[in-house]
Amino acid sequence: MHQKTIAEHAVCLAKGEYSCVELTEHFLKRIESSSDLNAFITVTDQLAHQQAIQADQIVKAGNAGPLTGIPIAQKDLLCTKGVLTTCGSRILDNFISPYDATVIAKLHDQGMVTLGKTNMDEFAMGSSNETSFYGPVKNPWDLERVPGGSSGGSAAAVAAMLAPVATATDTGGSIRQPAALCGLTGIKPSYGRVSRFGMVAFASSLDQAGVLARNAEDAALVLAAMSGFDQRDSTSLDVPVPDYMASLEDSIKGKVIGLPKEFFGDGVEPDVADAVQASVRELEALGAKTIEVELPNSEVGIPCYYVLAPAEASSNLSRFDGVRYGFRAQEYLDLNDMYEQTRAQGFGEEVQRRIMIGTYVLSSGYYDAYYIKAQKLRRLISDDFTKAFEKCDLIAGPTAPDTAFRIGDKNDDPVAMYLNDIFTNSVNLAGLPGISVAAGMDRNNLPVGLHLIGRYLDESTILNVAHQFQRATDWHLKVPGGYE
Repeated sequence: MHQKTIAEHAVCLAKGEYSCVELTEHFLKRIESSSDLNAFITVTDQLAHQQAIQADQIVKAGNAGPLTGIPIAQKDLLCTKGVLTTCGSRILDNFISPYDATVIAKLHDQGMVTLGKTNMDEFAMGSSNETSFYGPVKNPWDLERVPGGSSGGSAAAVAAMLAPVATATDTGGSIRQPAALCGLTGIKPSYGRVSRFGMVAFASSLDQAGVLARNAEDAALVLAAMSGFDQRDSTSLDVPVPDYMASLEDSIKGKVIGLPKEFFGDGVEPDVADAVQASVRELEALGAKTIEVELPNSEVGIPCYYVLAPAEASSNLSRFDGVRYGFRAQEYLDLNDMYEQTRAQGFGEEVQRRIMIGTYVLSSGYYDAYYIKAQKLRRLISDDFTKAFEKCDLIAGPTAPDTAFRIGDKNDDPVAMYLNDIFTNSVNLAGLPGISVAAGMDRNNLPVGLHLIGRYLDESTILNVAHQFQRATDWHLKVPGGYE
């Protein structure tokens, strides 16, 4: 049952081969038996049963949509009414959200069933899912390795087939990088395509919610349901949402794929490079054309990102002070000491590091030298993509420079950890859509990801190319041992 796609589940539910309640119970049992992955912070079994019963009534009445009764795992960064929403942090360890994020509400309106809230790097700050207050998530392909981050819990849950699909968020690669490390399809839509209302902010100009699924078709179905204008989000775009499903089956013959020379140089593991180059040849066999393009400012993407993102984080996280909600230190001398003790005890090391960096680059005397300069570089990075897209329809390259590394390997070297997002964070800086699809395995039987980048608001093209690639290959069908 758990091996079926969303479309296959919809057919089976409509035929009465099993009920929404039976489907939900099946996945809840899988979650319970796979606790060693540490993929979930909260399992919402009671809520799931209630929603499944309601979904069965909708199916029985003949009013079911393509997502009615489909179980989903929700990243614990999305506020969910009446459910613990922690962001993987001690400072929100007791926070029960009084409302639903727009993404959650939209998916519930479609009849989806929330199985639980997935583990994540604290406040989405990390590339390995090791910074969570609730402990690291383990990669189903090798329990000694990381699943990627920050959406590692969502990725592990879908890779181990504990859920057919999961929500995720991406600030610098946090959907696509774990998708690559876990052999999944992960899409980050264009900035503004999906409402950020109720999504706890890390870096407001970069954050965007998306989907982790086992194939592009499932990702397209869920992305369409969660997209659209929301007046409660000032950055939400009031533009029509395309029918992503309508173009999935289109031929990619004649599509021009740009290959940035900066993505195929030193620093990429040989196994990763080989798998990505083989994937490009597969796309050429399907009729696509490839050309070399240049993204000359991509090399400054990492330093640019790690000025802007911490600057925004230092502002966004100032609200967590122990006064109105969340964790509060038990012992303190006065109000200022309460703030200090609460934040020192409530935030983890990586979050504190980024708050300090952000406060520094925004401080008097350093604002012009760092923050303003980074904003100027951000414009150059965006302009590079604009020029590249004058020659091609989409851009391809590796999602990450290496495959899943061992838990603890990079904890003592923050820069090495940050470099895991070297191919993804420039896409966030430019606000573009990107998708990672499974594209091979390395010598240790660990997944490799192919990264496809589209023009602004053109999720349809990258979903189409990803789907056609998956029709021609079977990398996305591979399952980690023990979770079949």
